[in-house]
Amino acid sequence: MRSVSAREANQQFARILGEAASGEEIVITRRGQPVAVLSPYRAPAMTPEREAAIEQLLEMMRRGIVRGARRFSRDEIYER
Repeated sequence: MRSVSAREANQQFARILGEAASGEEIVITRRGQPVAVLSPYRAPAMTPEREAAIEQLLEMMRRGIVRGARRFSRDEIYER
């Protein structure tokens, strides 16, 4: 992991961004102190907990919302 000053990062942003896109992690420093890391984007992992939470929300949407004595479906809520 290499480091660059904030000034260099500002002046050479496109080049440094390209390096990060290619997989390199770059530490950005200000007055010699690290302040940030520019790294390649990594999509969040789909954990079992996340999958369960998504499935739970989808099930709630399938059941619809109860308001008073009538149950509204997702499609009815978004109709105009």
